Order: sequence, then structure tokens, then C-alpha cells
Amino acid sequence: MLKDFIKLETFLTVVRERSFSKASAKLGISQPAVTQQIKFIEKYLETKIIERKKNGIKLTNEGEELYKIVINIEKTINDAEQDILRIINKKMTFRLGASFTIGNYILPGECLNTISEIINNDINLSIKVSNQLVEDIKDKKLDLALIESLVVDDDLIYREWLEDELVVFSNTPLPKMLSTEELYNYRWICRNEGSHTRKVVSEVFEELGVSCKNFNVLSEVDNTTAVLQTIKRSKKSIDLSPVVSIISKHAIADEVNKGELFESRIRGYSIYRKLYIAYSKKNKRNVFIDKVVDYIISGKC
Repeated sequence: MLKDFIKLETFLTVVRERSFSKASAKLGISQPAVTQQIKFIEKYLETKIIERKKNGIKLTNEGEELYKIVINIEKTINDAEQDILRIINKKMTFRLGASFTIGNYILPGECLNTISEIINNDINLSIKVSNQLVEDIKDKKLDLALIESLVVDDDLIYREWLEDELVVFSNTPLPKMLSTEELYNYRWICRNEGSHTRKVVSEVFEELGVSCKNFNVLSEVDNTTAVLQTIKRSKKSIDLSPVVSIISKHAIADEVNKGELFESRIRGYSIYRKLYIAYSKKNKRNVFIDKVVDYIISGKC
């Protein structure tokens, strides 16, 4: 069995993720396949190693002992892989993609520098909409992408990364909390049709019984930067209602701290969306991608 490290890797992933389903998502294989590989190990060892619980999994005593052994095996394999890479002096440019909000406002420059140091290679950042990034991964133009919308594709692995909050904002002061009725009092800058942000907001408004058709919409724009700049440049007047839009709180954090922009939330409701890391299933054991993903998910980025 030691020659077949894939099954042991599955065991490690289940333990680390504390879940068969999360291990399935990380490994890019079905949950039954994860279960089958764990059962194979248990049959081979003739003992139970994992017990499923309502709140996750629990290792048996034998499972704890196996975990310690497999950790050492994994470290030896990783060290050997690094030695091989040093021998062949493998150099490349890691191709990272990010959607507009993530690339321009969430992903700090120092993060890219750190990732470059971790993998000892240069990084090229490409900023596009999520569906284009997914296509670039499939076309082998990107190694990994950080996306705002889950563009489901069976050839890719998706890892949940961050939960991003969307807020109402303006260049004039707003109440900290807005009632749904107050939303109709403002002039709106909206995202274009087909935008993931617009889809998320529309679903929330529909749930709240808010009709966007009754908004005073000044214009529709196609990305976060355009929304931000349009609001910043909008005229302020006591005779006119504020111009507002909805945006990631990360995109306006600096301006809000400086008092240049003002954010608000809908009373009794928060608007959140998941951000994801995406990469090809063919690269699920790529040492560079593993290191980049682990670092980003660690929250240090």
C-alpha cells in the first residue's frame, strides 16, 4: 500500500478537512471515491481508522497512529520533490488569474511577492471576468484563478476561499442602516446584465420584495472600477438625492477610512457572496499549485 500514496493522500485530506465531502472537493474526486479509498485502507490494515460523527470525523487510536506515520511519509516525498526540482532547476512563470474585484482590491501586492518567494518563481497576474478565467484554465493559459462566481465545470477543482460582503455606498453620507423603502429614494449606478454582482444583488432584492424596475437608474457599468469612479465623480447637491451603488466592501475600504466614501447596509440583512480558488483537476498534485493554494487559504494573503 505504501507504493500507492494516492490512497494515503486521501486519508490525510479527510483528516485535515475533517470531512469526507470537503476532502472530495479538494481532491476533485467524488465522495463515494473518497469513501472507497478509506475502506481500502481499513481492509488492508484490518482495522477501523475513521469514525464519522455529526460534526465531522474522529480518528480511532489506530487512525491516530497511521496519521503520524503518513505525515512523515508525506514530508519525505515533499522533500524529495523539492530536491528533484532543484536538480533540474525548473524555472517558470506562475500564471495567476483574478476577477476584477479580487485582482484590483482584495489581492495585495505584497501577497504576490510572498507567493513568488514561496514557489521560487515569477508570477504573472491576469485580471478578467470569472467565466473567461475558467476558460483560460481549461486552455492551459492559467495555472490557477481567484474568481467571484462559481462557473461550474467538471474539469476544474473549486475551493472556497473568502466570504465577501457587498454594501451600499455613496460619495455623500448615508444612514448606517437603510430600510428597503429608502432604497427607492436614491439615484442608482447599476452593474450590467450578466454581471455576477448584479445576479447576487437581484436575488437578495427579490427576497426582500424590492423592485429594481422602480429605481432611478442613471447608468449601467461593466466592472467594479467603473462603479467606483462613477460614484466618486457624481455631483453632490442638497437638491439632489445621493448617487449610490452596491460594491464589495474591500473595494472602498481605503476611501471609507479616509471619509471620502460612505457605506451602508440594508437593515436586518447582509449581502454576502463566496469567492473561490479554481484550478484544473489535472494539476491537483502540482507542487506549485499546492503551495499557492495552501498559502492563500491560510488567510495570510
